[in-house]
Amino acid sequence: MNIPKRILGKTGVDVTILGLGGEGVLRTYDHDKEAYALINRALDLGINYCESARAYSGSESYYGKALKERRKGIFLSSKSHARDKRGALNHLEETLRNLGTDHLDLWQVHDVRTTDDVEQVFRPGGAIEAFLEAKEKGLTRFIGITGHHDPFIINKCIAFFDFDTVLLPANPGEPEYRSFLEHVLPHARQKNMGIIGMKVYFRGLAERLPWYKSMEPFLRFALSQPVTNIVIGCDDVLQLEENVKFARSFEPMTDEEMRKLIRDVSPSARQLMYYKP
Repeated sequence: MNIPKRILGKTGVDVTILGLGGEGVLRTYDHDKEAYALINRALDLGINYCESARAYSGSESYYGKALKERRKGIFLSSKSHARDKRGALNHLEETLRNLGTDHLDLWQVHDVRTTDDVEQVFRPGGAIEAFLEAKEKGLTRFIGITGHHDPFIINKCIAFFDFDTVLLPANPGEPEYRSFLEHVLPHARQKNMGIIGMKVYFRGLAERLPWYKSMEPFLRFALSQPVTNIVIGCDDVLQLEENVKFARSFEPMTDEEMRKLIRDVSPSARQLMYYKP
């Protein structure tokens, strides 16, 4: 059974509903063997959306070593957390070198949190100029925005610029506080943006819930939202294979199932979402 696909908004590209994120073992150094096995297994299982970031340790280099002859047919994304044009272009140069490719399919403005971030990104000489230049030169096909701290900040970015995609949290703790699902999704859908879900498992902390039995309900919840796909970082191949199994057998949650999961998570939602070790 293949992993289902959905169209990534205005990009018009079909992507698997499960993408391989750049976290987990990919956000490390000196785990080349494990990372190589994970990435290639993901591709063997049919995943065609792969994501990294300049801030994710050795993740880009791992992808570069693993993809090589497999770059064709892969929707490849990375991110820059630089807020100025020069810094973002430097990041892009390093990203393309690490990934061993001449272009990204999606380059994303990474982790916009504050009003100051917004002002820096969009002012003259700000990072958004680098993203526009990269698209004009064919160094990226599409431009995205990401954030998981304040939905109103992301809405400001969406209002300022015609982004192709947005990466945002999608989990049952969201309704508890500053919900991206409530406040950002409607605007993104109005603009026909590709909507990518993250933090599906609360960075793996869902296992701390006393009633926890499986990650599958959290994946089903995320994919039952009006998102295109979700990205999940994996610690090993076994985790990857389990997530692929969930994605292949995905059936949307009913409204009652979603309400129940939200109620069950609610007492622990803020701790899960804002946990600091």
